[in-house]
Amino acid sequence: MTLHLQLTIFNIPDPSITPYFEHMIPAFMNWSSGKDACFALWTLQQQGLYDIRYLFTTLNAGFNRVSMHGVREALLDEQARQVNIPLKKAYLQEHASMEDYNGMMQAQMAAMTQEGIQHAVFGDIFLDDLRLYREAQLARIGMQAVFPIWKQDSRQLVLQMIQAGFKAVVVCANARYLDSSFAGRLIDEQFLADLPADVDPCGENGEFHTFVFDGPLFKAPVAFTPGETVERSYQPDGDINPNWDNRFFFKELLPPE
Repeated sequence: MTLHLQLTIFNIPDPSITPYFEHMIPAFMNWSSGKDACFALWTLQQQGLYDIRYLFTTLNAGFNRVSMHGVREALLDEQARQVNIPLKKAYLQEHASMEDYNGMMQAQMAAMTQEGIQHAVFGDIFLDDLRLYREAQLARIGMQAVFPIWKQDSRQLVLQMIQAGFKAVVVCANARYLDSSFAGRLIDEQFLADLPADVDPCGENGEFHTFVFDGPLFKAPVAFTPGETVERSYQPDGDINPNWDNRFFFKELLPPE
């Protein structure tokens, strides 16, 4: 397994000198760059119970893009800079196995426990098997999972995001559910109205993925230029599972030159 870890630190005040942080629980945020993680973070910040020490993101080592979302690393870095939380990044090879992924996550989590971080935050909403998997993996190293938006109504969640001022663009559309016209669309009420009936409004089943570029968490919007829409197909190793989603439309987001 080839694994490369990196930490990007922005100009953030030392929490240890801020009385507000003294009674908060240290945690890190699993950060996809998308709307659910962003809204989960914002929800926690409104509650004031957790001190989010890091954002943590996995990238494809071959292309330096956020896994599944396809967002360029430069835009991820700028997003974290505007959110003003240190960003930890891990790089996995394109054909890394689940064993590789689990090994990487165990190493990262173990390192965070050495810093006194015992809680991992996720933006998951209702996939019970995914939650059980995360909790089991974390339990192996004595960490606990936090799900701020768990079991909330998907449509109401999106409407709350929109009303709060978050702005997100679809960067990946699953061709099993959506055509190419959805790639690059802004998440707004018209987007919700246009979704097919079998698509979750948050894309919780993997129907689409987003990139958040502005909102109440941000010091300033993340600048980008929409590029082309690219169709990509992937084949799993071994026998092909007919239920495996393998064709996607990615919207290129280009950082400023």
